[in-house]
Amino acid sequence: MLNVPEMRLYYFPQACKDDQACSVQTFPVSIGQMDWNTPLGTTRVTAKVENPTWTPPESIRQEAAAEGKILPAVVPPGPDNPLGDHALYLDLPGYRIHGTNRPYGVGMRVTHGCVRMYPEDIEMLFGEVKVGTRVQIVNQPVKLGWSGSTLYMEVHPPLEEDAEGIAMLKQTALRRLEEMEAERPFILNGREFLRTLEEMRGVPVPISRGDLGP
Repeated sequence: MLNVPEMRLYYFPQACKDDQACSVQTFPVSIGQMDWNTPLGTTRVTAKVENPTWTPPESIRQEAAAEGKILPAVVPPGPDNPLGDHALYLDLPGYRIHGTNRPYGVGMRVTHGCVRMYPEDIEMLFGEVKVGTRVQIVNQPVKLGWSGSTLYMEVHPPLEEDAEGIAMLKQTALRRLEEMEAERPFILNGREFLRTLEEMRGVPVPISRGDLGP
């Protein structure tokens, strides 16, 4: 399964060769600009295309023309193709997970809705993912999870268009804490919890002092 929350893509392999669960792999991505939001929801990979051809939609061609740029009706494979060398087509017309000929933009909201990856990352993912793989695209700025007996929290800045903003992050974090405690008691490190919320660095931070559960 592929999961795209915020500006990261998470790949969940089904199983390793020895039938043991594999580690989750994560990659930086670019997503849609404010006026070209990447659609949220569950979809799937419908096709894998190496050296894809890009047919710019009329809306994108008009946008480029307004900036004094003329896009061709079809962009062939090669160094000028914004899809890069690998593309995973989704069951969402016009949307893909793909590479790029401008890797410096990865990690920013610069696309017209597609999920853009570094060329080396999409090449690796392209070889692993099968047609039919489920893809979840979510807006999930607060994530909590266990590593052994330690609870970790990861917080990303909210999207610009999220009206509730920072206040929403704290409410979401408190709600998730209650859900995690119902599953497995723990001692909260309040200082680290608040610092993680304030800094919003997008990296997992340990926020528990110990495991009280079995």
